[in-house]
Amino acid sequence: MNILDKIVAHKKIEVERDKVRTTYTQLEESEYFHRETYSFKEFLLAPERTGIIAEFKRKSPSKGIINDDALVKDVTKDYAAAGASACSVLTDYGFFMGRKMDVTRARRATNIPILRKDFMIDEYQVIEAKSLGADIILLIAAILTPAEIKNLAGLAKSLELNVLLEVHNLEELERSIDSNLDAIGVNNRNLADFTVTVENSFKLAEHIPNEFMKISESAISDTETIKQLKAAGFNGFLIGENFMKQQDPGAAMREFVKGL
Repeated sequence: MNILDKIVAHKKIEVERDKVRTTYTQLEESEYFHRETYSFKEFLLAPERTGIIAEFKRKSPSKGIINDDALVKDVTKDYAAAGASACSVLTDYGFFMGRKMDVTRARRATNIPILRKDFMIDEYQVIEAKSLGADIILLIAAILTPAEIKNLAGLAKSLELNVLLEVHNLEELERSIDSNLDAIGVNNRNLADFTVTVENSFKLAEHIPNEFMKISESAISDTETIKQLKAAGFNGFLIGENFMKQQDPGAAMREFVKGL
């Protein structure tokens, strides 16, 4: 059993527990459930924005603790001010020290799209994402069947949530395409063993239909790579660890974007 299998097994137990703790009705009573969500595409393409999806992440299975001092409200506010097109917020606690309320804290602190980054396997999590104040959900092809992707993406669109599909290889991409997706992200990190290479994005770029926003995720640590990815057709660039490993992630992003 690799790390991804362990995460999913744990997630199944977690979701069933959460359904008992907070009912669907309670989720729908959230102050954010009926808010109008931001358009992921509009913010990615806005000329005053950078295309960067700046991530708030305290820990990862591969790196351990990255930054457990930073406050999500401060970091996401600074990311937005530095030109982020969206913020990605980890909500898995067991493996990433994320908290669901981190999404809500980020929502209160910013006026840009918020991606709830988690291992989505159940309709409950999609509804929960909306109730927390998220604008975008992540669907990971490696842990979902085409039917599950279609179902979860369809539910998300009915809630006016944007949908980012994450793939790691051509097989995942070809079997997972769905009309309810807004963006397709190429994860440069292999979730089975957490090795990284940005070449993965360049390899898959031409295979992603142009109707979808193209996102490169992970292994981006310099602006030259972003320029090369833009030339290859990518619209968005998810960066987390490169900023979060610094004492002041917001300042790290401000400095980084000077090179764009």
